[in-house]
Amino acid sequence: MDMSDTGHRSRTAATKVLHRVLERGQMLDSALADEQEKGGRMAGLAPRDRAFARLMVVTVLRRLGQIDDAIDRCLDRPLNKSAKPARQALRLAAAQTMFLGTPDHAVADGAVRLMGPRLRHLNGLVNAVARRLIREKSAILAVQDKIALNCPGWLRDSWTKAYGDDVTMKMIEEMLSEPSLDLTLKGKVGDWARKLDAEMLHTGSLRRPAGGVIQALPGFEEGEWWVQDAAAALPIRLMGEVAGRAVLDLCAAPGGKTAQLAALGARVTAVDNVPKRLALLQANLVRLGLRAETVVADILTWRPSELFELIILDAPCSATGTIRRHPDIWRLRTADQVANAAELQDQMLAAAIDMLAPGGTLIFCTCSLQPEEGEGRIESLLAGDTPVRRAPIEARELFGLDELITGDGDMQTLPHYQGGMDGFFASRLIRAV
Repeated sequence: MDMSDTGHRSRTAATKVLHRVLERGQMLDSALADEQEKGGRMAGLAPRDRAFARLMVVTVLRRLGQIDDAIDRCLDRPLNKSAKPARQALRLAAAQTMFLGTPDHAVADGAVRLMGPRLRHLNGLVNAVARRLIREKSAILAVQDKIALNCPGWLRDSWTKAYGDDVTMKMIEEMLSEPSLDLTLKGKVGDWARKLDAEMLHTGSLRRPAGGVIQALPGFEEGEWWVQDAAAALPIRLMGEVAGRAVLDLCAAPGGKTAQLAALGARVTAVDNVPKRLALLQANLVRLGLRAETVVADILTWRPSELFELIILDAPCSATGTIRRHPDIWRLRTADQVANAAELQDQMLAAAIDMLAPGGTLIFCTCSLQPEEGEGRIESLLAGDTPVRRAPIEARELFGLDELITGDGDMQTLPHYQGGMDGFFASRLIRAV
């Protein structure tokens, strides 16, 4: 199979994933998983070609406002509904020529090939617009307002209200860049920074540049590390010493915190209500040579046989803090969904407290930048008749990084901190004795 054929298959797979996300409203991770299953467009791709397909997809989703604006500037008249396949092909072409540095001939030819025999009547249009994008990309990029075009207004407004305009601009700028790859080591650092061509962060995570095939990196097959954003690795530190202690990990999948706890010697019970996600968690533990008890259950109704002294609840949320890695959130989340998530978080907090032993510690966290899903939930909880109190977090517990601590003693990371990290909220609660 020559390179043009592999490129075509990657682009075809990318269009299928984009259709699932943009036309059917499917979350990116789910769309990718479906297309990687038997019969899916990504199933037969080599790892490198699959990575290229994913890179094209995330670039389109991350820069969709700029990409559609560029396409519209290169059209003599708007595309009608019957030309939707042309729009999708041109989005891939724009992503490649404007942001990925793909050779010009591959951009135009690749876009035309996506039309296939059935859509041959669109070949001329796609070819002309793709070539105009290639010629005019620099001029178009120079006049675009990338912040306004890519970030939904309701999100920008909510962040400006919470963090101010300057911080909001810095956050969005970071979200528009390809994130690095953060890894958590199972054991001691040793020589792994050199082996992985990575830098050691203040927080203990290893960071290497984006790109490449994760499964091909040194130590993957041996289970020496797992992928976990530096911010996501911090909440476990707020539990103190966990070795030999029983810890309940609620809403545990995909399992980064479960792996952290197990690697630190905790006896972990990991609970999640999605069997498929919990199976992936268990498979990752097997690769890492770690153990945890897994339970498929809805935490609103499930209760353990005994109360736990240590609980972490990584509650479902809008995940706006992870937009750098999951740019589909730009396109799929709504303000109503944030409100609905906050209501569910209140219920889950109440359930977690019900499982917490007197004097026990509960870490509540969300990968969100929305105050309604962080400090707002804690304020609401503490304003009511609840048997818990906040235990303020100190900077020394987070490697001396004062910027991560809020005025109330909670943790809130932001995307532009520490060279780039997910937005993550965490609060530590203690149950009355």
